[in-house]
Amino acid sequence: MKYQPVIGLEIHAELNTESKMFCSCLNNPDEKQANVNICPVCMGHPGTLPVINKRAVELVIKTGLVLNCKISKQSKFDRKNYFYPDLPKGYQISQYDKPLCEKGCLEINKEKVRITRVHLEEDTGKLVHPKGTDYSLVDFNRAGVPLMELVTEPDLRSREEAKRFAQEFQLILRYLKVSEANMEKGQMRVEVNISLCEKDQKLGTKVEIKNLNSFRVVERAIDYEIKRQAKVLESGKKVIQETRGWHDAKQITISQRVKEESHDYRYFPEPDLPILRTKVSDINKIKAEIPELPHQRRYRFKQEYNLLDKDIEIFVRNKELGEYFEKTASEVRNWAKEIEIKNKVEAQEFERLIKLSVNYILTDLQWLLKGKKVSDILITPENFAEFIVLIYQGKISSKIAKQVLGEMFKTGADPSHIIQEQDLVQLTDTTEIEKIVKQVISQNPKPVEDYRKGKQNALQFLVGKVMAATRGKASPETANKILKKLL
Repeated sequence: MKYQPVIGLEIHAELNTESKMFCSCLNNPDEKQANVNICPVCMGHPGTLPVINKRAVELVIKTGLVLNCKISKQSKFDRKNYFYPDLPKGYQISQYDKPLCEKGCLEINKEKVRITRVHLEEDTGKLVHPKGTDYSLVDFNRAGVPLMELVTEPDLRSREEAKRFAQEFQLILRYLKVSEANMEKGQMRVEVNISLCEKDQKLGTKVEIKNLNSFRVVERAIDYEIKRQAKVLESGKKVIQETRGWHDAKQITISQRVKEESHDYRYFPEPDLPILRTKVSDINKIKAEIPELPHQRRYRFKQEYNLLDKDIEIFVRNKELGEYFEKTASEVRNWAKEIEIKNKVEAQEFERLIKLSVNYILTDLQWLLKGKKVSDILITPENFAEFIVLIYQGKISSKIAKQVLGEMFKTGADPSHIIQEQDLVQLTDTTEIEKIVKQVISQNPKPVEDYRKGKQNALQFLVGKVMAATRGKASPETANKILKKLL
């Protein structure tokens, strides 16, 4: 490609606080009824005074620490002046030249993406456009909700990098419990600044794409804008600095307005709020609250359990499922000791048990969940570990295992109880299995003849008949072995 994409991101995330940014109204993103979580302060009525939400400040500082930012000892709030129907004050209380956090970075694919700033502001309301009407309504429930904005330097060079950065940031927000960052609910919105330049040349004219509400849309908008700008440049024209939006139905970006500069907003210090001073002791206290982060979990899962990278990524992205796996792994270790695995091979045997656990969690258990939450699982990690050990010891076949797991999922009962109650104990008596195999051979002369003529598929058919006759209680390997011997 002749042109190099240069991409920077602005990501907004609504914070997990009980109340709004400058008033005591409830911060409830799930509220369905319009205009119930509002008051004179967040509606911008004359004579009202804002009060800073301390918890919101702490959550932004916590995020800044994780992103390797410099935390400002003194920061301030500013008025960002612009008119929009869902902005009740006619201005937004934000931060301009003295944000809470500056000059950080986040590593993506072993490359550091520089972060210009992370600052705190208030969200706007929401416009509602009833179908079949020529007017819009305004819901102010969201107006005044604490909103964190992250701004990167233009260090990204592809749609994949941009998507990966946004996904990793979302994970961090969730691990820190700073924000649910649910893009479908508008709790996290991505804006892309993108320009094209010829390789080794100065930066081109950037275009901003506003309010992208899914990672897929982020990729598609970048992809489309790269092609659009390249076409403009190839025709000899200049790219216009503007704000564009994503039209999902047409899968294109559309022009919304000429891009504003910072002076257009007439920033000035918010006169009703004091300078915000942050003590070192406050920062240390917040730092102590930081839990294990996604990149740390990836490293630990590799070191402790030697899992495949793709499996680790599932457990990192689905934190609750990862925690369930870890509790199961702990119980599996206890079972491994209980069945007296020798010390010389304990580590190797434990790794096999872990791989078996991962396989059943990421296939059968996830299939049973079908969109339900991990917290809905009735199976305790101890019972799941026992289930894994029973399979490992050959006490139940893979077919019986599916049946047992399904019953465990429905009732939460322990596997041994289910096996005993439903008479599912593995059939280990080879004399009994051989007797059943002889019956299968005598009842299926055609497949027997086919096998003797060299058709291997016929053997699998006969194994299936043996498994059906034993209700899945025979080992398929044992049935296969005896069949071959007798045939």
